Amino acid sequence: MSDRHVGERIRELREIQCYTREALAEKADISSKFLYEIETGKKGFSADVLCRLSRALEVSCDYIMLGEDVSGQGSEQITCVLETLGRHQVSRIQNLLMLLSDMCQSF
Repeated sequence: MSDRHVGERIRELREIQCYTREALAEKADISSKFLYEIETGKKGFSADVLCRLSRALEVSCDYIMLGEDVSGQGSEQITCVLETLGRHQVSRIQNLLMLLSDMCQSF
């Protein structure tokens, strides 16, 4: 998984969906120059940018990074959402998940 291969995959997805570089960059809230650098493998990117690109391209983060969707349980999508939240919000969600888990074990 090199930056060049990941960048090529992003470019291919962008072209398949008929986005210009500028349009996809705007949709992912990054600069078109940065998107160019990602697509050409000149720069890497953060998990936050990965999530924004995956949402904009409507594919999983796994597909962008690995070329295949291996996120059968959807944990990658949960991670992307959690990364956008503050620490207090994440703590509340953890408490809710623990409560739900306890309820499920009761059945």
